[in-house]
Amino acid sequence: MKKIYVKEEVCIGCKLCEVYCITSHSKYKDVLKAFKFESITPTPKIVVEENGPLSFSLQCRHCDDAPCVKACITGAMQKDPLTGIVTCNTDKCVGCWTCILTCGFGAILRDEKNKVASKCDLCADTGEPACVKNCPNDALVYSEGGIKA
Repeated sequence: MKKIYVKEEVCIGCKLCEVYCITSHSKYKDVLKAFKFESITPTPKIVVEENGPLSFSLQCRHCDDAPCVKACITGAMQKDPLTGIVTCNTDKCVGCWTCILTCGFGAILRDEKNKVASKCDLCADTGEPACVKNCPNDALVYSEGGIKA
């Protein structure tokens, strides 16, 4: 299964991955419209962590044995048996946050506006994650085998 890998040595913490993630999950699919005209701006499903000169993006790892799926009390967290992608059905999510507590990577976020869990879905409907496609330094890699040297 393809996953997103981070090359933190070239990440500059610009947060464009967050911007394009929001845009990709917006109604308009346009940067300006997503931020200016949406009644509720979507929560990014990726977050950039920074500590001094080190910065990197953090997103769901789509674990083989996803603890968030096992912990979900409503079945909102699902792992697709064919693709391996872990998704959150926000219609089923009750905002109990057990998925957040069980995620060992801190990759599931709280969408405070909608009171549901928010996590990376690998932009499965487009074929390539928007964060990877729009990273100006190619700090994000979408591949099956990790980062090639």
